[in-house]
Amino acid sequence: MNSSEEILILGAGPGGCMTALFLAQLQIPCTIIEKSQFPRDKICGDALSGKVVEVLKKYDPEIVQQFAEKDFQIGSWGVNFVAPNLKSLRVPFKSQKNNSQKTVPGFLSKRIDFDYFLFREIQNNSLINIIENTSYEKVQRTNNGWEIHLNNGKTLNPQLIIAADGAYSRFAKEFGNIKMEPEHYCAGIRTYYEGVKDLDSENFIELIFLKEFLPGYLWIFPLPNGQANVGVGMRSDVIKKKKIDLKKAMNQCIHEHPFLKERFKEAKIIDGMKGFGLPLGSKKRKISGNHFLLIGDAASLIDPFTGEGIGNALMSGMFAAHTAQLAIQNQNFSAQFLNQYDDKVYKRLWSELRLSRVLQSLLKYPFLFNLVVNKANSNSTLKHAISCMFEDLELRNQLKNPMFYFKLIFG
Repeated sequence: MNSSEEILILGAGPGGCMTALFLAQLQIPCTIIEKSQFPRDKICGDALSGKVVEVLKKYDPEIVQQFAEKDFQIGSWGVNFVAPNLKSLRVPFKSQKNNSQKTVPGFLSKRIDFDYFLFREIQNNSLINIIENTSYEKVQRTNNGWEIHLNNGKTLNPQLIIAADGAYSRFAKEFGNIKMEPEHYCAGIRTYYEGVKDLDSENFIELIFLKEFLPGYLWIFPLPNGQANVGVGMRSDVIKKKKIDLKKAMNQCIHEHPFLKERFKEAKIIDGMKGFGLPLGSKKRKISGNHFLLIGDAASLIDPFTGEGIGNALMSGMFAAHTAQLAIQNQNFSAQFLNQYDDKVYKRLWSELRLSRVLQSLLKYPFLFNLVVNKANSNSTLKHAISCMFEDLELRNQLKNPMFYFKLIFG
């Protein structure tokens, strides 16, 4: 067996590429198969959070600087929340406050560009064998791992499969028992516009919590060249219960809602509405098993409140590479041994995902959101605390404590 075929990665999106890069850094060869030809589009919000920057820096600090110099990205310095009462709260990321060098804490970039940026990194690595324009037709277990038949007629026999093939992963469904559960799933719509008025001067992303989409939100994310990623995300069980046509509702809000219609009056669509699914990390799932690991969207690790998936995909890819190293060293690919991957992922992400699930649930009570925004706009201490909550889970945890709201009202 070719040594690069011992580990097979399904999918060359950000999670798959990051896994391959960390494996190569550990001097472990791998093969990665990708059904598309790069560059290719991926429907997404296009926001790259501080977690993305964190993982990229752990791989190589230089790669962040290289990305920051590209003309297809812009730095983002914060979030502008719009409460259901249409009051805005502009919150800078905490990193900006404590960084004398003004290192950008996050980026905005179309996925076609970001994904291709990472793909070119793996193309330049001799330890990574890439097979593009190829999908798998059949996967079956063997005594030593897997036999996987590709649509190009070839057969591979990896010991370990790392599934990074996204929200609709066939492998995760068949072997990981990952099911689509409407309460833990979100439907999203994305459109590219040019000419949207009043985009933020510091490229703050906008999360607009209109009552029409609760417990979801409409977003406006600035992009290079005066463009914007505009979309909406809403939990699938709520869409079904309320019988909402998400595309129709989004289009109606953009053209008729008092908060939005003037901003979009002269805006032009440069890429029509496209839908996508978001498997949320609002419940713990088994994300490993005999001779396999699931990462990113295939492992349902999308944040239930913010909808962020890229950072968690990169983070899980890093953990997958480290777990693969241990499995090779011990020649142990059993479910029991690989379970340490689940432990690593959830130790880093579960507190955050669980809290986001609570915050998502709080959106059923929009008056609480209105209360926080109103108070924060008149209280600089509270506004700063909310800024810190982006990076401090203990502070963010206060939002689910009833005493937090009691103090807001009577404090």
